[in-house]
Amino acid sequence: MTNVYVVDVIRTPVGKAPRGVFRHTLPDDLLAHTIKSISKRNEGVDWSAVSDVVVGCAMPEAEQGMNVARIGSLLADLPVSVPAMTINRFCSSGVQSIATAAAGMLHQGGMLALAGGVESMSMVPMGGNKYTQNPSIFENAHISIAYGMGITAENVAKRYGISREAQDAFAFESHQRALKAQERGDFTAEISPVMTLLRNANLQSDRVDTAERLISIDEGPRADTTLEAISRLKPVFALHGTVTAGNSSQMSDGAAMALLATEEGLKRFNLTPMGRLLSYAVAGVPPEIMGIGPVEAIPLALKRAGLALSDIDWIELNEAFAAQALAVIETLDLPREKVNPLGGAIALGHPLGATGAIRTATLLHGLRRTGGRYGMVTMCIGTGMGAAAIFERL
Repeated sequence: MTNVYVVDVIRTPVGKAPRGVFRHTLPDDLLAHTIKSISKRNEGVDWSAVSDVVVGCAMPEAEQGMNVARIGSLLADLPVSVPAMTINRFCSSGVQSIATAAAGMLHQGGMLALAGGVESMSMVPMGGNKYTQNPSIFENAHISIAYGMGITAENVAKRYGISREAQDAFAFESHQRALKAQERGDFTAEISPVMTLLRNANLQSDRVDTAERLISIDEGPRADTTLEAISRLKPVFALHGTVTAGNSSQMSDGAAMALLATEEGLKRFNLTPMGRLLSYAVAGVPPEIMGIGPVEAIPLALKRAGLALSDIDWIELNEAFAAQALAVIETLDLPREKVNPLGGAIALGHPLGATGAIRTATLLHGLRRTGGRYGMVTMCIGTGMGAAAIFERL
């Protein structure tokens, strides 16, 4: 047994944080929704055969603590015999979960697994509710982990010569691609709409009004965004910097889930796979330029898959910042038309631990729709890493 297949992968719409459509939706409810949706779309499966549920979460505390993978599984009415674990590799957690679940199936047995990610940046902000770090980090110049993410993007922009104009143009194009994709309905197959409850204070009656709302599209893409408006925004991380709120990824809420199977699982439950995981690689880079992580991870993943960059038909590169995305694209000479053809995190959002699984959903459904064969999901990772996963559409 050498192959692990992706049978299905779905996601919620992505909401803006902290005041977006999922601001009152608990992350374990978002996670449970994706599991229930996968179950409904694959009714012939005996869910007691799932060997594990692996969920990525970058800030696994408070509302998404207490092993959110297990809580979400129970809320989704999976059999209590099905175990679950939450893992954390920051921004790659959602695709790390797929790789981890696949490795478990190959080496520990099991026909089926569920793998995905969840993040509510509305309820658990970046850095967590109680941000604390080892004081030694600030005293050791060689560690450099204390750099804020925005400063690392400024460092990348300076070191790789990425201009403000290039960053703003990239950000604008991300929105334009995402808006056109929404108009075409390109995200429909991968999104499972969520019925959420929104609460608003009624000052006149001294009460809280509640209203149900069905969320079916990503909240981030803005039709009113112009290049001129993005260009007028001030730098937010350095006084004379180039990184702004407009050319950085959005804080977001969302979840995604994939159903994985071995060949035995496919046969047992008469399942047709969307694709298979060919390789996964993680690499470390200096924390102060963490955004360049994919430059090291992508060649490793390609080598392990036995492929060349020219073989890849679709690349989902997480747009943590326009500066780092452009640095990766230019350093590896990635074909721009293959990178984020439906837009990226600058427009669509970046719910940390869910992003890897969300990007996998977009990739595999996109390859199915366009007929491409090979695709890649890749991202930089806070504290100085990069990850890349390569899939083959079947």
